[in-house]
Amino acid sequence: MFGLKFGKKSKKGIGIEITSEKVNIVQLRRKGQSSYKLVSYGSVELPEGTVEEGRILDPVALGEIIRSLLSEKKIRAKKVATALPGRETVSRLIRLPAEIPDLELREMVLNQEASLYLPFPREDADVDYQKLGTSLDDDGIERIEILMVATPKEVTDSYIQALEIAQLQVDIVEISSFALIRAMHNELSRFSTLAEAVAIVDIEYEATEITVTADGVPQFSRTFPIGTAQIQNAQLRAINLPPRRTTDMEMLSSTVVPVQSMDAARLASGGNSPGDAAIIRVVSDLSDELSRSIDFFTSQSPGSDVVQLLVTGPGACIGQLNEFFIQRLGINTSVIDPLTTIGISVDEDIPIQDRMAMSVSLGLGLREV
Repeated sequence: MFGLKFGKKSKKGIGIEITSEKVNIVQLRRKGQSSYKLVSYGSVELPEGTVEEGRILDPVALGEIIRSLLSEKKIRAKKVATALPGRETVSRLIRLPAEIPDLELREMVLNQEASLYLPFPREDADVDYQKLGTSLDDDGIERIEILMVATPKEVTDSYIQALEIAQLQVDIVEISSFALIRAMHNELSRFSTLAEAVAIVDIEYEATEITVTADGVPQFSRTFPIGTAQIQNAQLRAINLPPRRTTDMEMLSSTVVPVQSMDAARLASGGNSPGDAAIIRVVSDLSDELSRSIDFFTSQSPGSDVVQLLVTGPGACIGQLNEFFIQRLGINTSVIDPLTTIGISVDEDIPIQDRMAMSVSLGLGLREV
């Protein structure tokens, strides 16, 4: 895929994911034609008010935190890739006559077409696009399919500013869903027709983003405010404990979603823990949002069905979550360990909750390396 700003690839790919809760950094090194080694990785929690809902509120503080983490991990490379959250971006698939010359096509996409789809003024946006391929329409006219992406300049600039304060050079700024598609490439390649759509479900701290792809190309994306914070705090309230601002990853990885076919007898006998009902309530809301998103996609894309869910992000470490989605949605669901699916070698054991949280930063590292 592509980014909003371009640069040359470095020998060691550094990906930096900035979320409302944490900064995640990975450094990769290419070992051969298609194999990689995890050189270093690190994560640090952010103080409240640093980043909220994808918007950097304090780029100076964030830049200093990133610089400290790089120093702690002894990461000295300076060129990096980072990603913007899907909620701050607009992406559209556009089909235009294939005969349009490249210069005219660029002007048309970046200005005329962009102005049709942006919910903010064109002059306030960073816009980029990628040509995907050509096909014949029903009238026999050859058309080129283009993926256009836009984000508010103030958002892009705040990410670049924070990383420059960390004394880094930003090679690429792209959308987090593009980094996820890159990290999931080996899984997505098993579904190579437009009729077999795959939904990537990224369960993060304060929100979940679903990205539906067909033949490896993003077709639809939606973010809704249900994440690990809601799941954790629902459990805490159920046992009369105060909510927490940050996710207790050990608590999250020990959480198991009660699945009816497996746990019906235990639930019927009253043997469930006080938090079980709270967990079911939140993940049921989550599955309902996923169902609505998938229904909308299929209604807009005749002949294309979602045949697979790939669950990733911090929330993917919750036990039996894939079984719950299979039962509720009737769609085959797999929890994806990005290190395994990409084929990245590591020198140390990494806890499953940390592995699941690395998908976006690994996808960015792959882009750089």
